[in-house]
Amino acid sequence: MINIKEDEKLSVMNHSCAHLLAQAVKHLYPNALFWVGPVIEEGFYYDIDLGDEVIKEEDLARIEKEMKKLAKDGKRIVRSELTKEEALEKFKNDPYKIDLISRMDEEDTVISCYTQGDFTDLCRGPHVESVKELKYFKLIKFSGAYWKGDAKNKMLQRIYGVCFDTEEDLNNYLKELEEAKERDHRKIGKDLDIFMAHDLVGKGMPLWLPNGAMIRKQLENYIYEKEQKMGYMHVYTPCVGTVDLYKTSGHWDHYKDNMFPSMKVDDEEFVLRPMNCPHHMLIYGNKLHSYRDLPIRIGEFATDFRYEASGAVKGLERVRCMCQNDAHLFVRPDQIGEEFKKVVSLILEVYKDFGIKDYKFRLSLRDKEDKEKYFDDDEMWNMAEDKLREVLNELECEYYEAIGEAAFYGPKLDVEVKPAVGPEVTLSTCQLDFLLPRRFELSYIDSNGEKQVPVVLHRAIFGTFDRFTAFIIEETKGAFPLWLAPTQINIIPVNPEIHLDYANKIFDELKGNNIRVELDDRNEKLGYRMRESQTRKIPYSLILGDREQEEGTISYRKHGEQGTTTLDKNEFIKFIKKKIDNKSV
Repeated sequence: MINIKEDEKLSVMNHSCAHLLAQAVKHLYPNALFWVGPVIEEGFYYDIDLGDEVIKEEDLARIEKEMKKLAKDGKRIVRSELTKEEALEKFKNDPYKIDLISRMDEEDTVISCYTQGDFTDLCRGPHVESVKELKYFKLIKFSGAYWKGDAKNKMLQRIYGVCFDTEEDLNNYLKELEEAKERDHRKIGKDLDIFMAHDLVGKGMPLWLPNGAMIRKQLENYIYEKEQKMGYMHVYTPCVGTVDLYKTSGHWDHYKDNMFPSMKVDDEEFVLRPMNCPHHMLIYGNKLHSYRDLPIRIGEFATDFRYEASGAVKGLERVRCMCQNDAHLFVRPDQIGEEFKKVVSLILEVYKDFGIKDYKFRLSLRDKEDKEKYFDDDEMWNMAEDKLREVLNELECEYYEAIGEAAFYGPKLDVEVKPAVGPEVTLSTCQLDFLLPRRFELSYIDSNGEKQVPVVLHRAIFGTFDRFTAFIIEETKGAFPLWLAPTQINIIPVNPEIHLDYANKIFDELKGNNIRVELDDRNEKLGYRMRESQTRKIPYSLILGDREQEEGTISYRKHGEQGTTTLDKNEFIKFIKKKIDNKSV
């Protein structure tokens, strides 16, 4: 989906259309007052104070009609300049504009306004020449928005819209929006009982329901098995740490604003942990290590807490409580390249398993001129960055370099994945760190019997289970592959009174083979139960009637298909187990 804010022509058109929206609203609601109307990635919005009036769904069409009438009239958009004093006088009856003007620095500041017909708005611009150019637009939705984003302030009404220069582009964009709605993991998550949220728990604190918990457990089992084969050792650590822990790691200085507030208990001050590396550093430092012991790979499925702005919180994709697929690899400097290669290879293997093909690697490097932001060790930085490039080139991974985007303790690799809809998301990460081991005074004994400091690779293959689940929901529209589906098979006896014994027998056999199965023996019509099974996106629905019962067979219908296939029950079980074991997508 196009980023309108980054397209210069569309950005100007959408900003002009925001003014057209405000003019139309002013015509229909003469007492309306306006805060701001910026261009965003998806188009534009305007925050409006309508007093006691409340925008309803049907009002959008009425406002659109007025916008089209004004656009057809074709008034020119004219720029004018005012001094601060003149602007304060011109907008003296508008508290929102007065607030904006008053916060401008100097008395002689030149302030620009744009006028179209009977409407004038405070604005920097630029704009199109005439409202006649604004032909292809659509008001998308509306919501509430606090003035200045502060919950202590008045609630304004925000109207969203989008504008294009051709009807075809607008229609294509609207189709993409519909597709995005169909794939929205928040809607699917609710419809399929995957997760929920509740105000009593708090924003950004999702509750995983049984179906969601099963999906997450399968993801955990999948990656745990791979990590075990690679020599990872999994641990459990507390969800809190003392402030001193994060002062030692340096996160308190660099990351404090993203943490939840500290809490005092007895003579200690704790915070909910935003990351797990300090805990893992202490685990490594719990005993003496030889150079022969390295690499040491410590993994954890760890619950972390980060203070995301309430406006940024979104379903499972952006949360305040998350579970990371985290690991820290303690290596000798000569092992950096090989261990980094294994991490990248694991990422590629996982993406292949999940059918993820549209992604790119971003190699985040330091800005050599910025001595404040980055740990100061030129030799170590140069060696680390060269090693990462070398591995990516060897694996023939296409990547781009982002100067100045490294972590304060070392270069990092992010994998930016293009989902079915919406902007790119970062899933996997791997960060090189030669600072934290020094801060925690970690060491190993080298071949000469001398102490050396290990290097650490922070890596997360799934990123968080939360975001990865959101990604998979939207990729599959909730029709999960068989191995990942919460319920894999739904058994539907044609007539529960006649076929229930056979259905129970099949249920027990499938259950005994560790297949997640349900039995729908409700006294409902067969067609109704079949449709519901399809709606719930269960991969396989078994229809058991007279013939199946007499012949010991199974007739199944795959989700999304109309045809029915009949197999011997033992052949069916073998077929299903093979598909589950192969983790086919």
